[in-house]
Amino acid sequence: AMNLYIFRHADAEIRDDEKFPDDNMRTLVKKGRNKTEKIAKFLKKRKVKVSLILTSPSLRSLEAAKLIRKELDLPKEQLVQLDCLLPGGSNAELITEIKEKYVVDALLVVGHDPNLSLLISQLVTGTPDLPIDLKKGGLCKLAVDELADGKCAKLELLLTPNF
Repeated sequence: AMNLYIFRHADAEIRDDEKFPDDNMRTLVKKGRNKTEKIAKFLKKRKVKVSLILTSPSLRSLEAAKLIRKELDLPKEQLVQLDCLLPGGSNAELITEIKEKYVVDALLVVGHDPNLSLLISQLVTGTPDLPIDLKKGGLCKLAVDELADGKCAKLELLLTPNF
């Protein structure tokens, strides 16, 4: 069994083709950093022990993942960037990667929507159709029996950063 925490990066710079010709270079704005800190402190207060953080390499996700890593006192090598977590990445690929390399007691995934909401839906219901809305800076916790690309998890927590 595994606890799978899913975090959607919080507020970032506005999409702007001139300022950010590469959309993955957009960074978190102050509001986004504050929301991330709030969730990180919540995890720490709950004494959540995460063995590993998997993040999208986009700067807005990477920044969030680093903030959480520091708050939870995880060593640097316990933060891994995965291309399949980039916007438009493949959840099926993510699930395979985790099964092959990253089976741990507690895992935190940091990335983007709609991917993450679709991932939650897939793991909880076996379909992508659950109308779930993971807010920016939102956190979800799934209790996973054995990870599969289908119904394998129970939704235990869905938190917006405005708690």
